[in-house]
Amino acid sequence: MVETNGYKAVTKFLIASPTKVRPVANVIKRKSCSEAAAILANMPQKGAKLIGGTLKSAVANALFANKKLDEDMLYVKEIRIDEGPRLKRVWFRGKGRADMLLKRMCHITVIVAEKAGE
Repeated sequence: MVETNGYKAVTKFLIASPTKVRPVANVIKRKSCSEAAAILANMPQKGAKLIGGTLKSAVANALFANKKLDEDMLYVKEIRIDEGPRLKRVWFRGKGRADMLLKRMCHITVIVAEKAGE
């Protein structure tokens, strides 16, 4: 997908809490794509693997749309972790009671752009 100021990839309906994925996303903001991919590969969080796949897709979209680009010329311009719908499950408790278990989902949007002024 071509953005006006970059190339975009979106991954939706991932079963991971947005509040747990956002700190991972903040680590790679405004870093080069190759550096961001290396950082995500060495992080133990589940969100790092999810963001890594979306970042790889955004880089592939950029390279497919513009054959002159190289991965070293790209950086992470913007990354958004939005809240998705929640799966509601019943969690049975003692004495005939029940609680609602909310499985949160998130949508990841990564926009990569070409570095200016090299």
